[in-house]
Amino acid sequence: MVQPKVLLLTGYGINCEEETAYAFEACGARPRIVHVNDLIGAPQQLAEYQIFVVPGGFSYGDDTGSGNALANKMRHTLWPELMEFVSADRLVLGICNGFQVLVNLGLLPGSRKNGFGERRAALIANCSARYECRWVNLAAAGSEAVFLRGVDSLFLPVAHGEGRFFAPPGTLAELREERQIALRYVDAEKRPAAGRFPLNPNGSVDDIAAVCAAEGRIFGLMPHPERAFRLNQLPSWPEFSALNSGVSWEAEGPGKIIFANAVDYFS
Repeated sequence: MVQPKVLLLTGYGINCEEETAYAFEACGARPRIVHVNDLIGAPQQLAEYQIFVVPGGFSYGDDTGSGNALANKMRHTLWPELMEFVSADRLVLGICNGFQVLVNLGLLPGSRKNGFGERRAALIANCSARYECRWVNLAAAGSEAVFLRGVDSLFLPVAHGEGRFFAPPGTLAELREERQIALRYVDAEKRPAAGRFPLNPNGSVDDIAAVCAAEGRIFGLMPHPERAFRLNQLPSWPEFSALNSGVSWEAEGPGKIIFANAVDYFS
């Protein structure tokens, strides 16, 4: 079995690296958590990995906007290495704050027409004007995202204050045309949330919860798949386990497939 190496960034408020590393290791990868300063000190090490991950958290305390400070730091210190990484047959994943970082960097949405580096979308304050922590229903939108192969729908938690995806009409039209919208918020019957709260927890335009770059190898999402990796992480677990006594707490949850798909890509 091929065991891809995964570099997970940490430092300055990132706080989901351990859970994300666990998810990748459980799926057969070889994760390593690296502080952003250590990566900047030896940027050539990025070439040793097949998957690069910016986990969730609150990088730099969101003091200059969610993900913005870390994105600027990476742009000015790691850009050549990042461009070399994404030009190869490798994968990039950004979860929650990591999604915000990739958008601010211009790695997402990214397109065949516009390439990388230009900020063409944003993740802004929730319409509720408060931090939202709840479970949401998601439907795959027919993208080429490697991480969503075989996925029709998902049930994952969100936890963010700035998760409202916004892009101007021209960018949105391109995202639809290039099949870069990866996940949308829906109701329990997979009907569009149509912006309704709390089905759409932040007011994202077109109910967008995740996007990918044109070739599907760079993927960012606001929900946290690492927090739904095991079945016992779901809010329904106490009732479910009481009714199904033979089910192990280690049974896979809905978030596992995202990490398994990334690992399987290199097999």
